[in-house]
Amino acid sequence: MADYTFTAYFENEVLRKRSYIKKAWCIRVVENPLRVEEQEGNRYRFWARIDELDGRVLRVVTLADKKTIHNAFPDRRFEL
Repeated sequence: MADYTFTAYFENEVLRKRSYIKKAWCIRVVENPLRVEEQEGNRYRFWARIDELDGRVLRVVTLADKKTIHNAFPDRRFEL
């Protein structure tokens, strides 16, 4: 498993607002995505289903290195 880091925004805002999200889930999404897209601002979006979220899709946003996790949230609008 590669070394992942988390931004201060993730640690202080994302986990505070969405305390049910687990860092391990975010890493799993990045390592086994259903889809990946480059996003503006040198960031990447990753999507994957999380069984522990009743099969809902979690979107994870990383910085350009694809190892620094910046944001994560359930994506109700995800379509393949």
